[in-house]
Amino acid sequence: MTTLQAIIMGIVQGVTEFLPISSTGHIVLVEKLLDIHVDSDTLFIVLLHLGTLAAVLYAMRREVGWLVRHPKSRLTWMILVALLPTAVVGAVCEEWFEGLFDSGVTIGFEFVITGVVLWWMDGVAAGNKNERTMTVADSLWIGTLQGISILPALSRSGLTIAAGLWRGMDREAATRFSFVLSIPAILGATLVKLDDVFEDPAKTMALPWSQMIIGAVAAAIAGYLAVRVTTWLIRHSRMRIFAVYTWAVAAFVLYDQLFGHHFFPPLIG
Repeated sequence: MTTLQAIIMGIVQGVTEFLPISSTGHIVLVEKLLDIHVDSDTLFIVLLHLGTLAAVLYAMRREVGWLVRHPKSRLTWMILVALLPTAVVGAVCEEWFEGLFDSGVTIGFEFVITGVVLWWMDGVAAGNKNERTMTVADSLWIGTLQGISILPALSRSGLTIAAGLWRGMDREAATRFSFVLSIPAILGATLVKLDDVFEDPAKTMALPWSQMIIGAVAAAIAGYLAVRVTTWLIRHSRMRIFAVYTWAVAAFVLYDQLFGHHFFPPLIG
């Protein structure tokens, strides 16, 4: 992997982690297009996630600071409740999800689903619930969709924000809760992968550290900008442009799988 490829991967990770168009799906897509292979449990993927974690921590620093000062708040409990189904889905389906990540066989259909969710989001009437008035059922539903979004081309931010809107939250509250909820989710996934990464210290030391760190910095910068852009777009109901985009990506992937058999494994045969 060259420095340029690492930067491209970092920008793709940072932008697509928080724009509701699926980071994992785009990482798989870029790997295929650039003809590079990055396993889902490599240190580079971990560093990319640490970059996006730094981005959301900085972007949501006021909310995070408030949570640190109020660790027993209702919002803290709602976050913990939401993490329960996320953890269960991740634990039960981890090997299956990793297999789908490595193959990319399902991402065309998942991009279609992401597009449908984004199109729906612009048309739904927002409710008046916020982080102080949301219920346990709301948190469980949002956390469940966060768990399902581990599938390669389902957008975590798109599904969790849509889940909040479905449960009657207002647009800004649903967006804030989604981004704050991403912090322990990204951190937890990163810690799990670190255990696998450092099983072979000699192999880890031989990795191209300079390229990987540059990629992580690119992910952090792009991620911060993506949080700000997504917050504005959700507030002003401008998600349908991304729905069209994800459908265009889905069309490319499915065409390749059905007729090209070049970048992605074929759907038939």
